Parts: sequence; C-alpha cells; structure tokens
Amino acid sequence: MKELIELVSKKLVEHPEDVQVRVIEGDHGQSYELRVHEDDMGRIIGRNGRVAKAVRTLVGSAAAKLDVRATLDIVE
Repeated sequence: MKELIELVSKKLVEHPEDVQVRVIEGDHGQSYELRVHEDDMGRIIGRNGRVAKAVRTLVGSAAAKLDVRATLDIVE
C-alpha cells in the first residue's frame, strides 16, 4: 500500500524526491501520512480536492482487496 501511494504521488509532483509516506498502525487499521514539497501541495490536492479524493479512492480500493482498513492523510 505504501508503495502504491508513493508511486502515484511521485508521478503527480514536480519534486518526487520529497515524497514521504509514513505508516501509522492503529486499532482500526492502517493510516498513511503523505508529505510532499510545499510547492506540490496544490498538485496533490487538486482543484476542489479531486486529486486527493482520487488517490484516497485508490487506497480504499487496494485496502478492500487486501481486506484491511486504510486511510490517507495529506499533511504539510
């Protein structure tokens, strides 16, 4: 899952070397924190949050296939 988030994010941003994904294990599944270069925040979030929603949908679909719960948080 972490690799999927990194792959998609690196293709979207201008500074792929600054993409970081952190996994947080919780009681209700896994949470992923995505950090990107501050200039790339707009690219990851997209207009009206469309790109962020699409990436979260991919993560949700992959998690469902693996029968786990996963959430994606985009942080500065």
